[in-house]
Amino acid sequence: MFNLMFNQFVHGSKKTSFRLAGYLRPYRKPFLGALFCIAAVSVLNVLPPWLFKSVVDDVLISKDTTILNALCVGVVVIFALKGAAVFGQQYLMNWVGQRVVMDIRLTLYDHMQRMSLRAVHASRVGELMSRLTGDVAALQSLVANTLADLAANSAAFFGMLTFILYINWRLTLIIVAALPAVAWLLGYTGERLRQAGRRVQERLANLTAIVQEAFSAIRVVRAFATEELELARFHRGNQENFDALLRAVRIQAVLAGVVEVFLIAALAVVFWFGGRQVLDGRMTPGELVAFIGYIAFMVQPVRSLMGSLGSIQTGLAASERIFSALDAPAETSGVGGIGGGRSPGRVQGRVTFENVHFSYTPGQEVLRGINLDVHAGEKIALVGPTGAGKSTLAELIPRFYDPTWGRVLIDGINVAELSLSALRRQIGIVSQEPVLMRGTLAFNIAYGLPGASMNAIRAAAESAGIHSFIMSLPGAYEAEVGERGVTLSGGQRQRVAIARAMARNPRILILDEATSSLDLETERQVQEAMSRAMAGRTAFVIAHRLSTVRNADRILVLADGKIVQQGTHEALLRQNGLYSTLHKGQAP
Repeated sequence: MFNLMFNQFVHGSKKTSFRLAGYLRPYRKPFLGALFCIAAVSVLNVLPPWLFKSVVDDVLISKDTTILNALCVGVVVIFALKGAAVFGQQYLMNWVGQRVVMDIRLTLYDHMQRMSLRAVHASRVGELMSRLTGDVAALQSLVANTLADLAANSAAFFGMLTFILYINWRLTLIIVAALPAVAWLLGYTGERLRQAGRRVQERLANLTAIVQEAFSAIRVVRAFATEELELARFHRGNQENFDALLRAVRIQAVLAGVVEVFLIAALAVVFWFGGRQVLDGRMTPGELVAFIGYIAFMVQPVRSLMGSLGSIQTGLAASERIFSALDAPAETSGVGGIGGGRSPGRVQGRVTFENVHFSYTPGQEVLRGINLDVHAGEKIALVGPTGAGKSTLAELIPRFYDPTWGRVLIDGINVAELSLSALRRQIGIVSQEPVLMRGTLAFNIAYGLPGASMNAIRAAAESAGIHSFIMSLPGAYEAEVGERGVTLSGGQRQRVAIARAMARNPRILILDEATSSLDLETERQVQEAMSRAMAGRTAFVIAHRLSTVRNADRILVLADGKIVQQGTHEALLRQNGLYSTLHKGQAP
């Protein structure tokens, strides 16, 4: 039976089990120490029933007080040693388990940070969070507790089986005869428990996603008075989670009850046959007491097995979800990873697109045959209808995505050959809705630059036109910005984001709709900050408001994933093409 359970753990999900075992290798010594303590506990567990035999045969029948004294002392010594071994088992196994889980959690978080944007956008944020919380918690229970219990109970079970075989092999056969039925039942329900455990983790992930979505959009929820709608969504998710949990509990409870009936029936048969053997003189009363004692002691490991089976299947299901996240493609497929690839050194800022095609989904190209050569220090504006591919074109430069076909080069070097970290240190990005991290203004401006001095932070803030405002705050640069910069206005957040980009002193600057949601006065202030930021740098400005890009060195007009026009503001107006149409549509 315990062999079957071990087989279910190893062979039922062999790849997952071996991957988990790989995380144990750095902690072999404490793990072996824990196994030694488990073995000691198991040996000490099988001794008390044997002492019962001596109490009956050597004390109650032979009336030997010396043996009685020795047995009493022996019981105390056995349980004292067992207590020490239990402490070692629990402490070492939990230490190893917690270290393994900590390593897996760290690896998972690190990988999630580097997952391709395709994989991230294909997932709900709440589901990804659930992998780090619910799934890791289930795995933690498996590694730190369940596996230790399985090992201890397996050793105790087989130790007691050895003793009853020694006492009376005929009676042992009765117990062994019941095991195939129990093993079949475990095999039958094991996969169902795995499926139920997977369903529980999925429902919990969905519940987490619902909560995350509701609180991320709390202003929208309040504005549209949809609290009851969100409560109904949560109620449905909560009920589905409850139903999945109850199904797993139901399977486990039925399994435990049926197995216990099997064991008690076997115990009744043993008692009947054993009683007859004692009456016939073929077995001593002490041997029968010890035999039944061992059977009674074996019930506890079997009960623990029933509880462990559900935990193992849930833990393995959680492990499969964790490893499926770890198997999600990394950020890019080229040579250069975060730390790998070439370092471009200090780039000049020339950006070249060579016959670039790109699609998020096969067969639906967002960019088609882009050929573009941007000189170092040139100011490029990207304009066009919504969905024309403006932001996508800019996102290929820092390798948020790789082209489906073609190449993007910086200073003549294919960006796919560059280290991502080295590449992105050369690029500053300001988006339409900049996200500020919880912390101080100084922390946000120097984000990603742990060695930045206050002078550098202040210089970046001054160039972004936000220094005076910061100095007016209590605490100045040490003032907290709140969650996602909630304590700042839109224009203030934009200028902090510009300062954050400037602090890196990038050679290439990408400004993605940086002023589209601002009022005219705030837009003017941010435009001034942007102009200072672009000085001496290669800049890509994505804009819907054409009035904000008329001073660009070159304006690219995109439509249907292609560059359909390019030139200065005046030249494009004279062409009377798409740019002129867009310009007329925005004329006051």
